[in-house]
Amino acid sequence: GRAGRGRAMGAAAGGPRDPAPGQQLRALFYALPPAESSFRTLEEVPDYVEKSIPFFITFIGLEFAVSWIQKRKLPGRINDGISSLSLGILSRLPDVLFRSIELISYIYVWNNYRLFELPWDSPWTWYLTLLGVDFAYYCFHRMSHEVNILWAAHQVHHSSEDYNLFTALRQSVVQKYTSWMFNLPMAFFIPPSVFAVHLQFNLLYQFWIHTEVITKLGPLEWILNTPSHHRVHHGRNPYCIDKNYGGTLIIWDRIFGTFEAEDEKVVYGLTHPVNSFDPIMLQLRPLAHIWNTFWATPGFCNKLSVIFKGPGWGPGKPRLGLPEEIPVITGKEVPFNPHVPAYLNCYALVHFAVIVDLYTELLASLSILSQGTVLLRIGFIILSLVSFGLLMENKSKAGILEIIRCLVFIGVYKLGYFRSQFSFLDYAYEV
Repeated sequence: GRAGRGRAMGAAAGGPRDPAPGQQLRALFYALPPAESSFRTLEEVPDYVEKSIPFFITFIGLEFAVSWIQKRKLPGRINDGISSLSLGILSRLPDVLFRSIELISYIYVWNNYRLFELPWDSPWTWYLTLLGVDFAYYCFHRMSHEVNILWAAHQVHHSSEDYNLFTALRQSVVQKYTSWMFNLPMAFFIPPSVFAVHLQFNLLYQFWIHTEVITKLGPLEWILNTPSHHRVHHGRNPYCIDKNYGGTLIIWDRIFGTFEAEDEKVVYGLTHPVNSFDPIMLQLRPLAHIWNTFWATPGFCNKLSVIFKGPGWGPGKPRLGLPEEIPVITGKEVPFNPHVPAYLNCYALVHFAVIVDLYTELLASLSILSQGTVLLRIGFIILSLVSFGLLMENKSKAGILEIIRCLVFIGVYKLGYFRSQFSFLDYAYEV
């Protein structure tokens, strides 16, 4: 407690203190003890997620190396990997313009309705918040599979037919606008600074479990969510459907009967694949399906059921649909993988790296940019991600869109609205 108080009060004088590399690495595994991650105010809490980007890249590279050594093959495909990263960038763009709704709503309840205040520097508060955030995540995650309108957002994360660390970054744009309410009961007594730390730790922990290179972890499998448990969650095998919702802990699934151990080989993705690499299409097509089903379904109560019952529901069926209607896995499933020339994959990869550079530079210089410049950059990033997705699908008009995108880039880059973090690349970018 005293150690944590000293650190936090020291940070208060100069704002948030960036965690040391060793601390940031341990944050990925929820291994920072209370003494190192307790803060008096919300302003002192580091942005652990943003600071983890170099570690994400390092671990992705390590996964590729280990997979090659173990199986003599890479853990994923270029098109699916770019799609996952595109969805990850897209999901973070609203945070460039607005403060997180999870924190805004939490702070509002804390300021106006809190019943009592637990001490921010107590280890007991820290561990209680760990359990509270993880249980809230379990409840939200389960509802996201059992309520159709929530599933329409969450299915983005399950849309990859590969399973690797890229998949962990495949996130929905709109999901955060429904998850915030599950955390609000904690705002009656847990300080926002403590909540903000665990909200990030819970998210970061779920990065490393998206891999096939780690098998079983022995006794830890009883308590923690592990790669083996989470592979089941991402499977479309009938035995995998609606199982293993835990974030950090697997105990909630064991308590509430939603646990399933990994058994036969897992086939990943959606039972009815979207078959697209376009990040906008992946976000909107399920919502369009609900819209069309809503109007095609007779009866007011049935229309409401389309929205609030399970994705497999239909008139005359149970709330979550009929298990026998889940497509059987034959072992001959072929992932969506349109054939494109190798040079086009290389082209998309190089240009995607440019967009990542522009995105990270946007985050770094956000405080000095005008609102118009920020909106222009966000619009161009979205245009680029869509263009890359269509190129990798080998769409007939993708080339025209890409030419337009490149011309827009040249114009705004020459006018100074874009800037690379690496000035020596300016000429190369124009070329």
